[in-house]
Amino acid sequence: MKFKFIYLLSLVFVLFSCKDQTQKRIVETEKDFKKKELIFSNIDKGWIFNANPINSTSQANKSIWKEWGLFLTELEQKPKKTIGAFQKKSTELSKKVMDLNNNIPIDFNKPQIKSRISMLITKVRMLDLYIHLDNIPDKKVVVLVGEINVELVSLQNQMDKIVRKSKIPMEAGESELKKMLDTARAIPNVKPDPNLPRIE
Repeated sequence: MKFKFIYLLSLVFVLFSCKDQTQKRIVETEKDFKKKELIFSNIDKGWIFNANPINSTSQANKSIWKEWGLFLTELEQKPKKTIGAFQKKSTELSKKVMDLNNNIPIDFNKPQIKSRISMLITKVRMLDLYIHLDNIPDKKVVVLVGEINVELVSLQNQMDKIVRKSKIPMEAGESELKKMLDTARAIPNVKPDPNLPRIE
C-alpha cells in the first residue's frame, strides 16, 4: 500500500511538471511569434526603395545597360506576407547588384562609377546578411534600406554628371593640352647608356 501511494504521488508530480513545461513552451512560442510579427511589421514598413530613375540619364540607361534595368526592376517589386519572402528578395537583390559590374557602358566605365557601384554592392550585401540572421536586427535593416537609397541617388547623379560633362564642347587647344598631359605619351625618363658613344 505504501508503495502504491508513493508511486501515485510520483506519477502526479511528473504529470504536473510536464504540464508546467508545456505551458512554459507555449508562452515562449507566443512571445517568439509576437517578436517575429513585430520584426516583420518593422521591415515591411521600412522596405521602401527609390527604384524609379531620378534623371533622364538613368532612365535612358535602364534600357541600354541591361543589368541596371534588371536591378531597378528587382528593387521595385516589394515582397509580401512573410519574412522568408524578404529573405528571398534580398538574396535576389544581392545577385542583381553584383551583376552591375558586368557590361558597364563605355561612357560609365570610370572609377567614379565603379566606386559607387562597389558601395551599393556593399550595402545590399549587408542587407542580405542582416536579414538572414536568426535574430534579425530590424532597425539595422531599415537603416540599410535608407543607405541603399542614398547610394542609388549618388550613382545616378554621377552618371548624369558624366553625360553633362561629355556634352560640353572643347575649347580651342584643349585636345592638344590633354595629349600633353597624357603620361603614356611622355618621353621616357631613361638614363643614357654609358657604353654608347656620345656626341659632344
